[in-house]
Amino acid sequence: MREVDEAVRTDDVSNAMRKYGIPVGVLLLLVLGAFGGWLWWDARQEAALEAQSEAIILAMDEYEAGNLDAADQELALVDGDVSPAALASAKLYRAVIALEQGRTEDAVAFYEEVAAIEGAPPPMRDGALLRMVYANFDNMAPQAVIDRLGPLAVDGNPWFGSAGELVFHANLEMDNIDAAGALAIAMADSDDVPDTVKARVRQLAGRYGFDTINDTQLRSDSEEADEAGEDAAE
Repeated sequence: MREVDEAVRTDDVSNAMRKYGIPVGVLLLLVLGAFGGWLWWDARQEAALEAQSEAIILAMDEYEAGNLDAADQELALVDGDVSPAALASAKLYRAVIALEQGRTEDAVAFYEEVAAIEGAPPPMRDGALLRMVYANFDNMAPQAVIDRLGPLAVDGNPWFGSAGELVFHANLEMDNIDAAGALAIAMADSDDVPDTVKARVRQLAGRYGFDTINDTQLRSDSEEADEAGEDAAE
């Protein structure tokens, strides 16, 4: 009986190998090939990241040494199949160099490219968009400024102060006085807007009859004045 069982098992294995041996072998080859391809791709990505980092570091060294052209050439190498963050960083640095060299149009183009890089960190994209509008404000239609920066010019957004001020001026240029006043009041009430920006916006808004100083702010200013007077008396 044992001999019969062994013979049956041997026949089953033989039949299975004849029936499934080739598909299983092909599957194993595909799995091994895919694994080998992934290892090659991972090594290639690591090498590319190292090359990108090295190019940016060399560019920063050239920039600090005052060699703007050399720095720009190094940063130009960071292009093509690179990580979105590295590509955005390189283009942001190139925009700064372009501005220092008086090449405003090139800087604006670099900022536009960064703002359009999918996968780049949102703060980098939003910051690039804001800098692009700031550098090109005089050449843009007021409505274009509002359309581009409107999503950033809202309370709670990290760029509310900077974007809001530009949108405020764009509304004034279009005689959208009510919209400008409402934005000025929101900026004055926000804790996230720098005091210097608030001061500028309040001054302009006041000329159009908008009161951007609430009771809380008046009390705060009064308290600061009292403290200053006490310090002077001492």
